[in-house]
Amino acid sequence: MSQLLEPFLQALQALNRVEAQNILCQATDRQTSIELVEELVVPALEEIGRGWEEGSVALSQVYMSGRICEELVDLILPQSAPERKKQPNMAIVVLEDYHFLGKRIVYSILRASGFELADYGRMTVEELVVRTQADGLELLLVSVLMLPSALRVKALRAKFDELGLKTKIVTGGAPFVFDENLWQEVGATAMGRSASEAIEVITQIMEGKL
Repeated sequence: MSQLLEPFLQALQALNRVEAQNILCQATDRQTSIELVEELVVPALEEIGRGWEEGSVALSQVYMSGRICEELVDLILPQSAPERKKQPNMAIVVLEDYHFLGKRIVYSILRASGFELADYGRMTVEELVVRTQADGLELLLVSVLMLPSALRVKALRAKFDELGLKTKIVTGGAPFVFDENLWQEVGATAMGRSASEAIEVITQIMEGKL
């Protein structure tokens, strides 16, 4: 599998979906679908994420490589796959903010990593409380770019508590990166600085560590 990682990574960075699919198909006889995701797709996306943080990869490459992998994973790991059924019922949302790119990247990379989650788009606190309760969410990922939106997570948590909702909130976005204590102040369960960290946080929640 290790010998396929570099060519797969290069195909993603070149936004070559056909080549990426060909490489993935080479390993389907030797690995299970979930092993392919964990040992090839996720490491490649994590490397691309590190490249963006270091300035060697464009944000468009992060976004498009996530979309490509999302499509490929849907081919080898359909929604009915038993591996997906062990996951918490979760969704991602932009809370009272108008910046969607961060959410879109996290959503694509999580889907490409084998996770199933709903995309709620943009919602107010009130709308989100109703939707969360109706859908019985166990985990909610909240993406924001502006500080006022980040602070609204506190009101969201208070509404959840008032209704007895045990939904865990994971926050992400610039305000939480700039102030590493902010997620605790607004009552979130955890925060992720990047899409790859979101994978780690969700995994820890599934393992009962958070």
